[in-house]
Amino acid sequence: MSPPPRMPPSALVPASADEVEQQFYEALQRGDLERLMACWLEEDGISCVHPGGPRIQGFAEVRSAFEAIFAHGSIDIQVQETRRWQADTSAVHSVLERVDVSTDDGPRSAWVMATNVYVLTEHGWRLLCHHASPGTPASTGGAGPSGSALGGPAAGSVLH
Repeated sequence: MSPPPRMPPSALVPASADEVEQQFYEALQRGDLERLMACWLEEDGISCVHPGGPRIQGFAEVRSAFEAIFAHGSIDIQVQETRRWQADTSAVHSVLERVDVSTDDGPRSAWVMATNVYVLTEHGWRLLCHHASPGTPASTGGAGPSGSALGGPAAGSVLH
């Protein structure tokens, strides 16, 4: 007999897609794997793409990927802009992220364009898909300085 589905901690039951997104980015900033995974829909159909990386599918695989990233510490990430679309039980956010990274040339800002897809469940809003790609501030109309510290497929292992 299978154990009953795990109930997410009540403190992490977001009432809106905006709330789950805030919890997701706070968890990235803190390197908090449990809080991060509480944001996700606990199903095999979830997917995640880190900048320059392959599609990761399934709850256990997504967890393993973030566990490997957090082994190097938290992520210095800030949401710079969000564009939202929402229906009754789903929401899509197009997010411009700024990730501050240390390079051989000193600190740099990497720009990432992410699409986050949320669904409303019996446990509140949950993240279904996070797809992140290298970007620039110009991708959304020029907010902030130009340029990116992202460089090829290895960038996904440094970022998210």
